[in-house]
Amino acid sequence: MASVERDATRTKTPWVVRWRDEAGRQRKQGFAKKIDADRHRAKVEHQLATGAYIDPKLGRTTLREYGEAWRAAAVHRENTASRTKSQLHCHVYPRLGDRPMAAIRNSELQAFVTSLDLAPSSVRPVWATVRAIFGAAIRDRAIGHDPCLGVKLPELPLAEVVPLLLDQVDALAAAVPDRYRGLIAADAGSGLRQGEIFGLEVPGIDFLRREITVSQQVQPTAGGGVKVCPPKNRYSHRTVPVGQVVVDELAAHLAEFPAEEVEVLDVTGKRPVRRMARFVFTDAAGQPLLRSAFNADVWDPARRAAGVPEATQHDLRHFYASLLIRAGLGPKVVAKLLGHKDASMTLRVYAHLWPDDDDRSRQAIDDAFRRVASPQALTPASLPV
Repeated sequence: MASVERDATRTKTPWVVRWRDEAGRQRKQGFAKKIDADRHRAKVEHQLATGAYIDPKLGRTTLREYGEAWRAAAVHRENTASRTKSQLHCHVYPRLGDRPMAAIRNSELQAFVTSLDLAPSSVRPVWATVRAIFGAAIRDRAIGHDPCLGVKLPELPLAEVVPLLLDQVDALAAAVPDRYRGLIAADAGSGLRQGEIFGLEVPGIDFLRREITVSQQVQPTAGGGVKVCPPKNRYSHRTVPVGQVVVDELAAHLAEFPAEEVEVLDVTGKRPVRRMARFVFTDAAGQPLLRSAFNADVWDPARRAAGVPEATQHDLRHFYASLLIRAGLGPKVVAKLLGHKDASMTLRVYAHLWPDDDDRSRQAIDDAFRRVASPQALTPASLPV
């Protein structure tokens, strides 16, 4: 329960409300008028009784202080943790870091988003981090409202995925050193993410069933090496059927560049362990592939030589998806093979590659008429049911 007392030693705010918060800590606040003190006492008692109490001391914590505590407690993978730290220190803290959490208004956040000198696609992950911090503050009851509501983000440009052509994929394979040609073919024929293809081990390939099992990936470590991690999410665990061409390319690669055992840190289990791994694709020294080194030393020269200077390795994944769609596979199947959570994500990226209703309508009519032997003798009864 809260109480109201008069403190004669306080000249400006003699009426003092005292209460204990949910953690049992003594709190107090002074008021000039008794009626204001009574109202605050009733408000505090109601909040404590209903579990809606907001700690004013926590609300005075700066965004920098709260954000660093949130970041330290967040369950982030190493890459995500590094990216989040960079977002906060480069973009958020310089503008809002010294502001108390409870004092930050919606208009300030809108001005912050508008002033970011980033591409619209880069604004979104920064804003997602800011929203996550304020969401945690609301759950901690450090603030009583969400100042993020209603903030408008810059519109994303209407840029549709344009898959590579087969000739371009062939040109990329021809432009990389011999030991990476199998990697280009395998990635274009399986749609694996970069970390997944780098983390592919020999036991993950079933040459008889012509399948690749995706159960891990490699991610860079702070020390400059890599560690074996679970895939991006639980939907990324999958078995990908591959064609005979891909199987032959993998077999030829391993015949020319046999997989050698290398010691790695594996964090896919309950406890991190060091074990020997046999990666299908390694660098010239037989070590696991590092994303930064591969992109700079192998991919960048290859894409320029192949005449596709803007292409990333992820474009091989888009190429694979376009082949599945061209073959008539539906969104659910494509989503499963790509390791997407559901078909809605797949459609957001690739919907424009599927034939639209007009195309299907024309095709349906053409198919019906072609099945009729004599168009001149065409009657309703002769049309296929």
